[in-house]
Amino acid sequence: MSKTSINVVINGQENIVDVPSRRLLSDLIRDDLHLTGTKRGCETGVCGACTVLLDGEAVKSCLMLAVQVSGREITTVEGLADGENLHPLQEAFMEHGGLQCGYCTPGFLMTACALLNDNPDPTEEQIREGLNGNLCRCTGYVGIVKSIQVAGEKIRGI
Repeated sequence: MSKTSINVVINGQENIVDVPSRRLLSDLIRDDLHLTGTKRGCETGVCGACTVLLDGEAVKSCLMLAVQVSGREITTVEGLADGENLHPLQEAFMEHGGLQCGYCTPGFLMTACALLNDNPDPTEEQIREGLNGNLCRCTGYVGIVKSIQVAGEKIRGI
C-alpha cells in the first residue's frame, strides 16, 4: 500500500508521519501516536467516542483519513489540560457526574469543548442538540449536560 508523508500538529506538537493512504485518523492517533484517550467505538461515526478537534471543530476521527489532516491542527482529550491544571470541562465532568464508565467521556469532552468555544453560554436545549452525535450508555445525559453548563459558567468567569 502506498504511503504519504503528512505534517500535522497534535496537541501543540508537530508530527511528520508516513501513513498508508487508507489509514484512518483514529488509527493514526491511537496506534501510531499512542494517544489512547481517543476511543474506537462504532467505527461508523455514530457514537462519537473518537471525536477530536480539527482546527477547533469537532470531527469524528473514525470517518477521516489521516492524509486529510496534513497541514492542520488536532486537539485530542490529552491536549485539554494545561499541565497539571485540568480544563474546566474535565473538572466539571468529575464534580457533577458527567462520567461513569468513562469510555465515551473523551468524545463528549471534545464535542463540548467545540460547543463552548462557539457558544460559552448555551441553553440546555442547545447543549443537548450539540451532543446529538455522541452516545452514552451509562449516565442518561443529565450529569453530562449539567457538567457542560457548569464548565460554561467557569469559562465565562461566573
